[in-house]
Amino acid sequence: MHVAHYLGLQHRAEANLADAFRQVAAAHAAEADVFHLTGKLAAQCDQHVERLAPFIETYSAEAPDEPERLHADLFAGARSGGLGLLRDLHDLYLMASYADITWTVLGQAAAGLRDGDLAAVVAACEQETSIQLAWLRTRMKSAAPQALVVA
Repeated sequence: MHVAHYLGLQHRAEANLADAFRQVAAAHAAEADVFHLTGKLAAQCDQHVERLAPFIETYSAEAPDEPERLHADLFAGARSGGLGLLRDLHDLYLMASYADITWTVLGQAAAGLRDGDLAAVVAACEQETSIQLAWLRTRMKSAAPQALVVA
């Protein structure tokens, strides 16, 4: 059974996303909405990590060795300035998209396993990730004209 691999992927994706949200908050503290919302979204990701922990413990005993190159690193650090903010939001969007599709895969696994508890956690966290994606998309739309047109 390979569900433990995807639980591990999700655990690491959420932890990395939380860290990236914090880095972007620190780098763009002058943008009040970015500072406060990325801090809030980082806390959501931390909660996702906590909610996954019991399932990782439950399914890890049945996991074969982890394949090489299972994890992906998508964030290399925050940038400065208007274009930097846009690029940072873009990176966060890609990371959140990665988390989102991994939630979808885990939801399918939970259905196949008939694990109602895992399905409930996936549904709740997937909804929050969708909201994160919507905010990131909206904030990028807001930042793009200034960053790309006005130099």
